[in-house]
Amino acid sequence: MRTHKTHPAILDAPPAATPVVAARIASVDALRGFALLGILVVNIAFLASGYRMAGLAEPAFDAPLDWGVRWGVTLFLENKFYLLFSFLFGYSFTLQLGSAARRGHRFVPMFLRRLGGLFLLGLAHAVLLFPGDILTTYAVAGLALLALRRITPRTAILLAVGLTVLLALAFALLAVLTSAGLDVTHRVAETALEARQADTALGGTAGQIVSEHLRKLSLILVLRVLFQGPAVLAACLVGLAAGKLGALRDPASHVAVLRRLQWTGFTVGLAGSLFYTASAWNGTVHKFWGEAVDLVTAPLLAAAYAATFLRLLPHLPRVAHALAAPGRMALSNYLAQSLICSLVFTGYGLALVDRVSPPREVLIACAVFACQVVYSHWWLGRRRYGPVEWWLRYLTYWRRPEVTPRPGPTT
Repeated sequence: MRTHKTHPAILDAPPAATPVVAARIASVDALRGFALLGILVVNIAFLASGYRMAGLAEPAFDAPLDWGVRWGVTLFLENKFYLLFSFLFGYSFTLQLGSAARRGHRFVPMFLRRLGGLFLLGLAHAVLLFPGDILTTYAVAGLALLALRRITPRTAILLAVGLTVLLALAFALLAVLTSAGLDVTHRVAETALEARQADTALGGTAGQIVSEHLRKLSLILVLRVLFQGPAVLAACLVGLAAGKLGALRDPASHVAVLRRLQWTGFTVGLAGSLFYTASAWNGTVHKFWGEAVDLVTAPLLAAAYAATFLRLLPHLPRVAHALAAPGRMALSNYLAQSLICSLVFTGYGLALVDRVSPPREVLIACAVFACQVVYSHWWLGRRRYGPVEWWLRYLTYWRRPEVTPRPGPTT
């Protein structure tokens, strides 16, 4: 599941004491909003179809345009934006540390309360709306960040590289074992028959939907713990290193680095993503080989996206302004995306599971996000925090947060 930060759930932005700090936070919020859109475009296919949750193409949609959209989403978006969110989660962790130090707060108990709240939200999200939830994974990764908070940036990068390489080698080993005739996927792979049964359950009653989500959770738990979890932690560690170095404080001062990330990401990263996409949809290469390659190259492409976005942002102030608001309340928007899609695709509402083509899914995702941009600006014009962010902040600091927005620049 791909889901999804400067993670919205733990961002504690420092006060806008100077224009530099305000600009830095605004750019991070905008980047988070951009990543939120990418997450939705990827996730909506899994929310809309039991076949996609099973790793299969929806048999009812076999037109060239349908396949073009599948290939495009897998090639350019899948496995990239949850890594970008993970990077931002680690980066925002350093903002939390700095904020607690400035205010004289005890960081560890506050952060543990926040992670506990994040885990409970993720658990409810997974059971009720989307078993592909990633909030619980972020909560566990947050514990690792807490334990490693004093490491140097260099050590953090080395740990991230080591985790990524080990994970890629694990998938390569699975590919070799599968090629040798040993079936190592039967516990998690769903057949077409099981996908049809999933569609029936998702289009049924609330009890059937929850039961199906619980079944899927039991199937993907091992993969989540052994594979996606380390990938998330690796990206978090890179974000931790970037935060310690202040790398996003002034992106314009790091143009040379951003250019290198673009060149590497759009060459090596895109080539690896093409290999992964072919393995996922063409079938000529086992998907485990594609996963192994993608684990190494997807972070490069995600970095290229972030570098390009940060370089373009000063020239696109209206885009930055539009994306910053949904980025500020990204946790609320992430959960709302799953709720809206559940009302559209499952028996909670219209029950259109596997009745919407891939191109229309993308259009729906873009429409939902456009509404969230408008709503986020309206909400934050009247409230300082998003609704879920307010609750999580209450839990973190154990007191009621301010409600009305502060005057001055948006941060």
